[in-house]
Amino acid sequence: MTSPARGKAYGVGGAPYARPSRTSAPRRTRSAPFLFLVPATVLFLLFFALPIGYAIWLSFRKVRVSGLGLGAGARKEVWAGLENYTAALSDSELLDGALRVLGYGCIVVPVMLGLALVFALMLDSERVRLAPFTRLAIFLPYAIPGVIAALLWGFLYLPDVSPFYFVLDRFGLPQPDLLDGGPLFLALSNIAVWGGTGFNMIVIYTALRAVPAEVYEAAKLDGATPLQIALKIKIPMVAPSLVLTFFFSIIATLQVFNEPTTLKPLTNSVSTTWSPLMKVHQDAFGNGDIHSAAAQAALIALATLVLSFGFLRAANRRNKQDDSQGAAR
Repeated sequence: MTSPARGKAYGVGGAPYARPSRTSAPRRTRSAPFLFLVPATVLFLLFFALPIGYAIWLSFRKVRVSGLGLGAGARKEVWAGLENYTAALSDSELLDGALRVLGYGCIVVPVMLGLALVFALMLDSERVRLAPFTRLAIFLPYAIPGVIAALLWGFLYLPDVSPFYFVLDRFGLPQPDLLDGGPLFLALSNIAVWGGTGFNMIVIYTALRAVPAEVYEAAKLDGATPLQIALKIKIPMVAPSLVLTFFFSIIATLQVFNEPTTLKPLTNSVSTTWSPLMKVHQDAFGNGDIHSAAAQAALIALATLVLSFGFLRAANRRNKQDDSQGAAR
């Protein structure tokens, strides 16, 4: 007695059922997913791709002034080639702003991610109390807009109105000026760390909660202490989340604008070109040179892209090396 072929379904009378094919589906059903993508695609093209393309087009042009620049046709937009880019790369104000942002990032990124990791590990501990309230308290500064946060901290930095300076004066303690010289970097970094630690903490804490409890129980049975579990199990397990938060932090650092711009009216130490984005804003809306500003913005975007994806590629290469070494063992 022969059995029917595997994979075929037979109906009454031994006639096989016909399998429905994808080509037999209605055309409207096949096109439904693409119809749902239309609104997002239109918004992406209008408010993201089109402005980027227009900025790149402006970066290759310049305004040529003939005569005194008066009358019709005296100012004409012409093709400039790479002239705006070469001028931006040789602009000392833009380079100085990039160096300031580099120093700013060397303070912000390690401190912010270090605090986020410590807070996440503490909240993931078994002995923690009031965990929901603590998570909300740490995350709440992230919900405050950057301009508002800079205004609040600027009020606390001003010697004439800050309550901290009043307390220091009462106790006869020195009153450092945080809005002048080297302390200015610490003042600006403090605003960024205060506002960004909560977001990074939530990302790392979410990754910690996803680790199976059996891993911790096995480590405890082997005699591992809480510190050893944190250093040798938890931190390696959340390494992808640390890479992600570091990636976001690099982008935010290179695009710093709100904090120095908000503190600028409070001190003379913050110039209109303190950061690269402030230089772009000053050239575009202060000096009226939108073509040079577009070239500078394109260079900033390119630097952000290179640094970010360069870091991601290095991190992926390191993970592959670790996986290959683990497989060899």
